[in-house]
Amino acid sequence: MPVTNKTEVWLRGSLPGILPALQPVAHALLQTREEMNRLMEGFPETMLWQQPAGTASVGFHLQHMAGVLDRLFAYAKGRSLSETQINQLAAEGRGEAGDTAPLQVQGFARQVDLSLTQLINTSAGELFETRGVGRAQIPSTVMGLLAHAAEHTMRHLGQLLVTVKVVRAAAE
Repeated sequence: MPVTNKTEVWLRGSLPGILPALQPVAHALLQTREEMNRLMEGFPETMLWQQPAGTASVGFHLQHMAGVLDRLFAYAKGRSLSETQINQLAAEGRGEAGDTAPLQVQGFARQVDLSLTQLINTSAGELFETRGVGRAQIPSTVMGLLAHAAEHTMRHLGQLLVTVKVVRAAAE
């Protein structure tokens, strides 16, 4: 559904049910979803896996952004990655039959919804609890993982924006 509010998400006020400390995380995820929807509208499928100058493709960024949220939010829950998550990580950047831009955008939107639900269910008392990351169980905190999920997603949104513009310009 198109967003008609042109004010950035962080300027629209607090989101109900989410701790004040986690508002920036929620705002970043919602802003990313809105910008991705606008950016990817009408994007040609033939350009999805192009890698201009050897950079990551549009398809990779779409897959990776959803995957990062899934993995980092799993770690924030204190979970190790499932076999499915590990397989999805290994497959990022490879197009599968039927793997279209609209499906990837929808997948990211679903992951944002799941992430927001987790933010709603995150208590203030757990924000600074230690969580292990990866096979090595490198220590982080719930807050650190959630903040990194937001900034990493926004970083890839910027890369996605540039890549979309480059591949579209090259086709003109």
